[in-house]
Amino acid sequence: MPLIIVRYSTPNAEPRKAEIATAITELSSSILRKDASVTALIVEAADPADWFAGGSTLAEQKLASFWVDIHVSDGTNTKDEKATFLATLFKRMGDLLGPLHTESYAYVHDARGDAYGFGGLTQERRYIEGRKAPVAQKAA
Repeated sequence: MPLIIVRYSTPNAEPRKAEIATAITELSSSILRKDASVTALIVEAADPADWFAGGSTLAEQKLASFWVDIHVSDGTNTKDEKATFLATLFKRMGDLLGPLHTESYAYVHDARGDAYGFGGLTQERRYIEGRKAPVAQKAA
């Protein structure tokens, strides 16, 4: 159930926001094991003349850049999964946006289960409610 905010800029042909949303949803699902049906994304484009990196605009440098901010429940992903997600995300965004400035960022927020949720319930409450369900017994 991650909330993912994507901000990007590219001096190249504009990619469709839906392509970016689809690519990032697929990565969060396949690498971070997040359920795509409860993944929410906000995808925003920024003018390359308004995005500065290393002292000059992306338009001047003819490079693209991005900021991806993803919130996940704390403890649901390993360090290796997050590292793989970040490396794969960087490559995929380069495929979509064109050559990337190294100053392109992503942050995987590990949010506490008692402080994060959706649909009016925290993730901790969802866990507790799920534990109350009867556990099926194995046949002898």
